[in-house]
Amino acid sequence: MLRLRCPLLPLLLLLLPLHSRPQKLPTRDEELFQMQIRDKAFFHDSSVIPDGAEISSYLFRDTPKRYFFVVEEDNTPLAVTVTPCDAPLEWKLSVQELPEEASGEGSGDPEPLEQQKQQITSEEGTELFSYKGNDVEYFVSSSSPSGLYQLDVLSTEKDTHFKVYATTTPESDQPYPELPYDPRIDVTSLGRTTVTLAWKPSPTASLLRQPIQYCIVINKEHNFKSLCAVEAKLGSDDAFMAAPKPGLDFSPFDFAHFGFPADNNSGKERGFLKPPKFGRQTSPKPRVDLHRVCIGNKNIFTVSDLKPDTQYYFDMFAVNTNTNMSTAYVGTFARTKEEAKQKTIELKDGKVTDVFIKRKGAKFLRFAPVSSHQKVTFSVHSCLDAVQLQVRRDGKLLLSQSVEGVRQFQLRGKAKAKYLIRLKGSKKGASMLKILATTRPNKQSFPSLPEDTRIKAFDKLRTCSSVTVAWLGTQERNKFCIYKREVDDNYNEEQKKREQNQCLGPDTRKKSEKVLCKYFHSQNIQKAVTTETIRGLQPGKSYLLDVYAIGHGGHSVRYQSKLVKTRKFC
Repeated sequence: MLRLRCPLLPLLLLLLPLHSRPQKLPTRDEELFQMQIRDKAFFHDSSVIPDGAEISSYLFRDTPKRYFFVVEEDNTPLAVTVTPCDAPLEWKLSVQELPEEASGEGSGDPEPLEQQKQQITSEEGTELFSYKGNDVEYFVSSSSPSGLYQLDVLSTEKDTHFKVYATTTPESDQPYPELPYDPRIDVTSLGRTTVTLAWKPSPTASLLRQPIQYCIVINKEHNFKSLCAVEAKLGSDDAFMAAPKPGLDFSPFDFAHFGFPADNNSGKERGFLKPPKFGRQTSPKPRVDLHRVCIGNKNIFTVSDLKPDTQYYFDMFAVNTNTNMSTAYVGTFARTKEEAKQKTIELKDGKVTDVFIKRKGAKFLRFAPVSSHQKVTFSVHSCLDAVQLQVRRDGKLLLSQSVEGVRQFQLRGKAKAKYLIRLKGSKKGASMLKILATTRPNKQSFPSLPEDTRIKAFDKLRTCSSVTVAWLGTQERNKFCIYKREVDDNYNEEQKKREQNQCLGPDTRKKSEKVLCKYFHSQNIQKAVTTETIRGLQPGKSYLLDVYAIGHGGHSVRYQSKLVKTRKFC
């Protein structure tokens, strides 16, 4: 046991930092141990290592710290664990014999305290173990000699946190979860935005039946060797997320804060001692792209909402929920799959191309003029809902617009330029459109349209057999064809909307539905209005009227349909 006889107590108190107040050292008397472990302030900034509890401390760069404990009897089992957090450590464990007079068993009174201190500290002691690095490292001995043990810790890189655990009953304590014989994390499935991980359960859970939960850490930089290192990276104010319901995976990126629940294990046999806030004051760091989540006792998990073609590092920690002490599995990394490469459609100069886009999908088109050009014109006819259009020339973004109906865009040309067009569909449903690219401004297949493509019906001119309508034209001479179709009285706007594919031309209509075709234009845009009376209708009947504007290349654009009804009595 780490037990001190009374004559050594003043000696160790002198070895502590001068600002530490005198306090009774912890022993393995369980009642006394529990009382002292609850008073966590006792171990903050103390040079005494308690038996059977993990302590957290802080190092300033190039400023060593020394810790002490006493093993009273020879052949005592001993285990010491040092966990670096965010910087490599140099640490050394040594032992020196206790002065015979210090035991209180010699003849006469003990030596003065100053003389005892000088006698012990003047000797270097026997070095038992030393280590330099950022791994979690252990010293384990089944039979250790009695003596005063010293643990010297140093950080040469930067100010840092670290943890120390020491025990004289390693067989019964086992506060750290045990790793399986194969401690690796396996990547069992890989997608563009998901990675599925699997691992073997900790024997601490499967054999010893201790409460173990698994915590996953995901980041893009490197693997972590301890949960302490993760906490140092994230900052001490994060809190662990509760485990999801059994059988339900979820994305850790939906949550902002993770971490262990604070102070939820008081009264347990072993304690997790929260580190004090030491160190130089610094400005708060920006949140890093690092996420962690605890998933209970499952040993398979799918991480979702990742970015395609991106390398991620995955670490798994088994956490004993009684002690909040953890053990790291061997981390792994994986690169998500690339986005499926889009097939690029080649546009030919002056030729209309039909494009179909799935809901929320996208299509890429390429236009590479064969000759030098001063200007390039893109004409887009969106048949259904609006689509998003982007045009890049040699990688530079020239145009980004939402297109509804027919739109025309004229861009400045450049010798040997190549244009990449990206079309993104609607969130409501699939999109259909026609697109034309040309370097010849007079080569236009789509008819020009007015901004207002509604058909107006004159209520006062309605009769039992006719209706009179009007629509706007443009300064360009176009051919207009008007069609009628009888519909039921319960025909409504929702049905009309479903039929609003503006790319369907007159060739899809029955000959009996055709009313007439005529050419029309006006140099005065204010007077570019035409009217037409549709005759031969039935009294009290509803009709759907459509006007098609037909361009020089034969491509048509339909105006907004108009629902009209003849008078029932005249």
